[in-house]
Amino acid sequence: MGSLHRGSVAPVDDHEVNLQVSQQQKELDAGALFVLKSKGSWLHCGYHLTTSIIGPAFLSLPFAFTFLGWGGGIVCQVIGALVTFYSYNLLSIVLEHHAQLGRRHLRFRDMANDILGPRWGLYCVGPIQFIVCYGTVIGCTLLGGQSMKAIYLLSEPNGSMKLYQFVVIFGCLMLVLAQMPSFHSLRHINLVSLILILAYSACAIAGSIYIGHSSKGPKRDYSVKGDTESRIFGIFNAIAIIATTYGTGIIPEIQATIAPPVKGKMFKGLCITYTVIIMTFFSVAISGYWAFGNESESFLLINFLGDGQPLAPKWFILMTNIFTTLQLSAVAVIYLQPTNEVIERTFADPNSKEFSVRNVIPRLVFRSLSVVISTTIAAMLPFFGDISAVVGAFGFVPLDFVFPVVFYNLTFKPSKRNPIIWLNITIAVVFSVVAVTAAIAAVRQIILDAKAYKLFANV
Repeated sequence: MGSLHRGSVAPVDDHEVNLQVSQQQKELDAGALFVLKSKGSWLHCGYHLTTSIIGPAFLSLPFAFTFLGWGGGIVCQVIGALVTFYSYNLLSIVLEHHAQLGRRHLRFRDMANDILGPRWGLYCVGPIQFIVCYGTVIGCTLLGGQSMKAIYLLSEPNGSMKLYQFVVIFGCLMLVLAQMPSFHSLRHINLVSLILILAYSACAIAGSIYIGHSSKGPKRDYSVKGDTESRIFGIFNAIAIIATTYGTGIIPEIQATIAPPVKGKMFKGLCITYTVIIMTFFSVAISGYWAFGNESESFLLINFLGDGQPLAPKWFILMTNIFTTLQLSAVAVIYLQPTNEVIERTFADPNSKEFSVRNVIPRLVFRSLSVVISTTIAAMLPFFGDISAVVGAFGFVPLDFVFPVVFYNLTFKPSKRNPIIWLNITIAVVFSVVAVTAAIAAVRQIILDAKAYKLFANV
C-alpha cells in the first residue's frame, strides 16, 4: 500500500524556520501581514475549522434524507465525512511541504499560483473562493434575519416587523464583528461558536425526539415523494446539500494562522473538528429524519412549528433559535476574512503600523462597506438560498473535494503503482461530476421557484 507524504524534504531546525519566517514577514503584503497573522496554536486552528465547517446549515441534513432515504442519506454522509477529512489532510500536507521548502502559502490562490500556474490563481481559484466566501456571508446574514424573525414571531405572533428589518439588525451586528483586526483575533469567538454548536445541536436532537414521541408530531412517512424526474434531481440536490455542508473553502487561510513550525498541527485541529462533526451531523440528521420523515423542512427548526404553533415548549424553541443566530454571526465573520484580506492588501500600507490612522480609516470604511453590501443583497433577495446552491456546487465542491487531491498529485507525483494516485483521480472525477449535476439541479430549482421571487419579500 502507498502512504501519504508528510513532507519529503530534510527536517528543518527551529532556528532555520525562524530565519525563513523573518524573511517572509518582510515580503508580506498588508493582507497577509495584518489579517493572516501566524500566531495561533493547533487548538485555535481547531476552533477556526469547526466554525468554518459546522454552521446551522447542517440543520438541513434531515431534508437531504427526504430525497435519499435512510440508506442513501447515511451512506452519503459517511462518504462526505471521509472524503473531506482526507482531502483537507492532503491540502495540509501539501502546505507543510511547501513551507519546509521555504515557500509558505497563506492563501488558496497562492497555492494555485505555485502548483497550477499564475492564471489558475488569478482567474479560477481566487474568484471562486471569493464568490463562495462572500456568498456564505450573504447567506448567513439572510438566515440570521430569518432566525431573528422566528424569535420575534414566537414572542409576538401578530407582530408587523418584516424580514428585511431583521436582516438589517443582523447586519448591524456584523458591522461590529467585521472590525476584528485579524483571523487570529477570532479565536475566542470561535471557541464560543464551538460551544454554541454543541448547544443548539443538543436542542435540535432533543426537540426532534420530543416532537417525534408526542401526539403533536406529523405522521412519519419515509417514502421518497415525487415523480421520477423530481426524484432524480432531488438526489442531485441532496448530494449537493451534504457536500456543501462539509465544505469550508478556506483551509490554507486557516493553516496560515498557525505559528510556525506548522507540521502536524492542522491534523490535530481537524481531529477536533471531526469529533464535533460526528457528535452533531449524524445525530441531528438521524433524529430529525426519524421525527419528521419526508415532511422534514429545508431547515429543521421550521418543523418545530406546526401551522404557526410551537410543537415543543416555546422557551425551548426560543433558546434554540438564539443559539443558532449567535453562531451564525461567528460563521459569517470567519467567511469575511478572505474579503478583509483583499481589502487590506488593496488599501492598507504594510510599511505603516497596523493600527495607524493610515490603515485604520480605510479598514473601517471598506470593511463596513462590504457588510453593507452583503446585508443589502440579503434583504433584497430573500430567495438567495437557491442562488447559494449554485454557488456551492461550483465553489465548495471544487475547492474542498477536487483541488486538494489534484494539488497532492502534482506536488508529490506518486507512482502509478501507488493506489493513492488512483484514489485521488477517482475523487477528482467523481466530485467534478457531482459539481456539474448539482449545479444543474440548483439551476432547475431556481427556474421552478422564479415565479415566487419578489424583492424584499417577507418570507
